[in-house]
Amino acid sequence: MTDPTPLSSLSSALADVVARTAPSVLSVHSHRSRATGFVWKPGLIVTADEALADEGSVEIGLPDGSRVAATVAGRDHTTDIALLRTEAAIAPVKLTTAVPALGTLSIVVATNRDTPSAALGMVSASGKSWRSLRGGDIDARIELDVRLRGSQQGGLALDASGDAFGMAVLGPRRVLVIPSATIERVAPLLEARGRIARGYLGLGLQPVRLDDGIGAMVMNVDKAGPSAAAGIRQGDVIVAVNDQKLSGVRALSRTMGPSSVGTVVDIAARRGGEPVSFKVTIGERPEA
Repeated sequence: MTDPTPLSSLSSALADVVARTAPSVLSVHSHRSRATGFVWKPGLIVTADEALADEGSVEIGLPDGSRVAATVAGRDHTTDIALLRTEAAIAPVKLTTAVPALGTLSIVVATNRDTPSAALGMVSASGKSWRSLRGGDIDARIELDVRLRGSQQGGLALDASGDAFGMAVLGPRRVLVIPSATIERVAPLLEARGRIARGYLGLGLQPVRLDDGIGAMVMNVDKAGPSAAAGIRQGDVIVAVNDQKLSGVRALSRTMGPSSVGTVVDIAARRGGEPVSFKVTIGERPEA
């Protein structure tokens, strides 16, 4: 019998990694949408929020081919994390909060057409924390050079040792990983409350160009919101927050994370061309 070649040894090792993880990776079905999820804790499954339908029932496809019902325990659009609850007894996955180095091999274990699937790629970006376009704090920037189908969203991203370092999702032009640190931070809040608290000013804003920078014109005011209580009116133009010039409406919305709720901010504005200022206690965004 000949000795195994380095490639055959690598192939066998990768296959073993997939075989150990696949039983905890499940297909997720929700109103014409297919995705992947993994068991985070007994009875709780993490999946990609973007791939989860906004209405209709949810079912989980089990490794034996059967399906069981699931309910949405909570979801956070800003970090693309959704949590499902099911009575199926499946062993959870152990996540590692270590961030893989640039250039390391990665395996995405997912499902496709209700069957286990695997895709091999490379970590093409590994960097610092960042904020999503929807304002979610993501603990590390991890991108994968790998091709995934829509149904593989929510699959587990593993390193060559089999450690799960996050959940693979489809970005605008690349495959991103929601790192384990973000999942371990957000999922317990979803389990407890069903949602993540977000800051709320109670304003509808429209960006406007000013002679000395960018402003945000108040188009509408929630009469029951914190800004109305502080005296902000329709037509006011916000120019600065906490003595920092406004860089845009989107930038302002990105500061409305969970930690902002309850804080007091100084808002500088113009009303009829005259400067005015307000102290606003940031509220919690109401549920949609």
